[in-house]
Amino acid sequence: VLIAVGRDACTRNIGLDTIGVKINEKNGKVPVNDEEQTNVPYVYAIGDILEGKLELTPVAIQAGKLLAQRLYGGSSKKCDYINVPTTVFTPLEYGCCGLAEERAIEEYGKQSLEVYHSLFWPLEWTVPGRDNNTCYAKIICNKQDNNRVIGFHVLGPNAGEVTQGFAAAIKCGLTKELLDETIGIHPTCAEVFTTMDITKSSGQDITQRGC
Repeated sequence: VLIAVGRDACTRNIGLDTIGVKINEKNGKVPVNDEEQTNVPYVYAIGDILEGKLELTPVAIQAGKLLAQRLYGGSSKKCDYINVPTTVFTPLEYGCCGLAEERAIEEYGKQSLEVYHSLFWPLEWTVPGRDNNTCYAKIICNKQDNNRVIGFHVLGPNAGEVTQGFAAAIKCGLTKELLDETIGIHPTCAEVFTTMDITKSSGQDITQRGC
């Protein structure tokens, strides 16, 4: 049983209507531009109340720092809401960074993408005899931009730790070629991303039969 506890945007009773700040009447979220500016030029919003943004504490902290630097420090750097690494800490963790495949198709078109994927199992699962091919790895690459990785997804042990490391590479413009040139650490779960060669479009079998 997965229990998802949500958060309410308590924005209806703080006087925003008095100064004309627009909110989404359905959920109380506040629409902003890419600089966290509301429809009222001198009012900004950050964090969980933003319309269409991630409800993650580190995101709110980063956005707040960057907003303060833009307003008072002469900076122009904006918060990157796309390449945010995050993890669902279920018994078998799921981690992701960048775009979901469906979102990538909407944004770039299916013909512009190449999706690589693989099933795998951790070596330590061999002794206790856990089910093989339970874990899954996928990257989404933009063929029109040097096969840059725009989506990273992993389902497996320690997915949070794996995703956090790859997130820095994605921020630096990670490409499929760079992944292929990276020597994997054996035996680790993360090394699967250095050996992926089966595309989703090929329809080939992605089950693993050896370590």
